[in-house]
Amino acid sequence: MRLARFRVGGGQSRIGRVDGTSIIDVSDVPGVGTSLREILPALSELAPTIHKADGARFALDDVELEAPIDGPQKYLGIGMNYRGHAEEARQAGIPTPTSQLWFNKQVSCIVGPHDDIVRPAVSDQLDYEIELGVVIGRRARHVKAADARSVIAGYLVANDVSVRDWLQKRSPTFTLGKSFDTHGPIGPWLTTDDEIDDPLDLRMTLTVNGEVRQDFRTNDMIYDIYEQIEYLSTVMTLMPGDILATGTPAGIGAPTGRFLEAGDVVRAEIEGLGAIENRVVEEV
Repeated sequence: MRLARFRVGGGQSRIGRVDGTSIIDVSDVPGVGTSLREILPALSELAPTIHKADGARFALDDVELEAPIDGPQKYLGIGMNYRGHAEEARQAGIPTPTSQLWFNKQVSCIVGPHDDIVRPAVSDQLDYEIELGVVIGRRARHVKAADARSVIAGYLVANDVSVRDWLQKRSPTFTLGKSFDTHGPIGPWLTTDDEIDDPLDLRMTLTVNGEVRQDFRTNDMIYDIYEQIEYLSTVMTLMPGDILATGTPAGIGAPTGRFLEAGDVVRAEIEGLGAIENRVVEEV
């Protein structure tokens, strides 16, 4: 099942079930409402009714898709978690971590799947990173890797937009360089876990103005998503709606200096999950 948050004509946010090129409003289903994050713990119980719901139907082209998860408590990202990306970083003089390297993206950076990415006036090193986003579905603490899939609600496409000079030079942690406003586009919807046979073998591609920059599969991860959940839940309680950006493959702009400019269109697509597409604009 694919669930989205959307607006029609600037109205209030609704929850819809995506059906081909249409979206069906399911907000009036008892227990659903307008917050996808809030229904995640009960999603398995609500799913049969949502599947059958026959509310108002709209063409996807006629609605505004919003970030699928509203108000997540945490947005966490792992650094250099793809073998190809770790190698390109090593060649640039950045050592490969010997353990999982996690950072915060402040949740205020999150925007929708087609919203603009603002190029900040304080930097000319705006970079892209396609990532598989994992959304936690229920409260999780001390979860073993073997059981980790049971706490996953579903998946989405993420672009972990990064401001490189603030990431590597202006701050001793990754947080500031990862958290500029608009630098967390996600979507286009939440694809529930039961829809994906193997999240560890999905093709992911990112293009800038139609030119392929990243094209890898999720099987290039160093630490898979289940190991990531075990590692994180050893430290903190993962809550429904928390988003994990699980690493980016090789092909980012930093090694070649091919950073994003105003007017660029960045499209990130993951097999089975859909695509997000965002235009870069100058900060006003």
